[in-house]
Amino acid sequence: MTTTVRTPVAIVGAGPAGLMLAHLLDEAGIDSVIVDLRTRGEIESTIRAGILEQGTVELLDTIGEHSRARTVGRRHDGIELRFEGEGHRIDFPSLTGRSAWLYPQHEVLKDLIAARLAAGQDLRFGVTVDRIDDSNPDRPRVLAADADGQELVIEADFVVGADGSRSVVRPTVTGSSQGGYFREYPFAWFGILCEAPPSSEELIYSNSPDGFALISQRSETVQRMYFQCDPALDPDSLSEAEIWENMQKRVPGTRLIEGPIFQRDVLRFRSFVAHAMRRGRVAIIGDAAHTVPPTGAKGMNLAIADVALLHVALRALLLENDARLIDSFEERAMQRIWKAQHFSWWLTTMLHVTDDASDFDRRRQLGELRSIVESTAGQTYVAEGYTGWPLTAES
Repeated sequence: MTTTVRTPVAIVGAGPAGLMLAHLLDEAGIDSVIVDLRTRGEIESTIRAGILEQGTVELLDTIGEHSRARTVGRRHDGIELRFEGEGHRIDFPSLTGRSAWLYPQHEVLKDLIAARLAAGQDLRFGVTVDRIDDSNPDRPRVLAADADGQELVIEADFVVGADGSRSVVRPTVTGSSQGGYFREYPFAWFGILCEAPPSSEELIYSNSPDGFALISQRSETVQRMYFQCDPALDPDSLSEAEIWENMQKRVPGTRLIEGPIFQRDVLRFRSFVAHAMRRGRVAIIGDAAHTVPPTGAKGMNLAIADVALLHVALRALLLENDARLIDSFEERAMQRIWKAQHFSWWLTTMLHVTDDASDFDRRRQLGELRSIVESTAGQTYVAEGYTGWPLTAES
């Protein structure tokens, strides 16, 4: 038995981008259907870090009481760049008038799912999407199977792939699952969650001869920390004592507060930008269109920036039959995407130490760091990139 559903917009993926897009479309009176392979529990329990740009928090404000970013999340007005045993604070408000918020991505997802369900959103979990049929360019179809294995066809005026880095929608747009620009980095992050109060009031980004470390936090009783490692490292191969030794020596001059480690993983570094973000009435956004290394905290924020552009373009297309904004969507989105790619690449290469780095490379890297912290212009560039360039329909 085949179930056929008709909707103005079909959204594949119930991540931050897909859920936020559905919310903004709903505000404009445009219905949508969201499908996701995962269960609601899987989506809400997959623990991922989250540093939110100011523009992202402002968009989350529009879901009203369901957003806890400003109440449960923690506003951060700066970060510390640490090298040669000394810390150098980058003060966001004095440089840009903006801030960032520490609020985990899975908490953002809980808020967005609750808001969409309260609004009556057609949100279907456990749906396996096979492919997108765009043989009729004016009415693309999502071909899928529902949670019970029954055939599901969603006919739409527009299909959006917000289904992550392994997107099943991407081949329809780019012609292949791998169609894009790709870079893999020669290092990874060993990440931990531990039961301990924060070691620092603000995040520390530390460059040391032994490699990079990020001292972050999750709450008043849980810390999130990372240190640079080999991508092939088995996260279970180190004892807790070895983990703390590796972490501490990468943050000279700072005493870390240790505690029991209850989660550990190795996060590989990759950058990807799809060759295209739209073909006809099918588009991809978020990780389906681009991924960045985590150093610049751009992943989820860049997905929300895509949504800020796309929802305005879809309103013009579907309500006013005006295709100008959707025709320019990719070009406008790519401008911000490549700025974010550069910012993430630049921070990554400035803070990490490669195995083949020469003495010249090391001294040049320290010179670059000092050029940033001793210059108001340099500090401002970091603050602008970290807190996020303003979100507009043209950004």
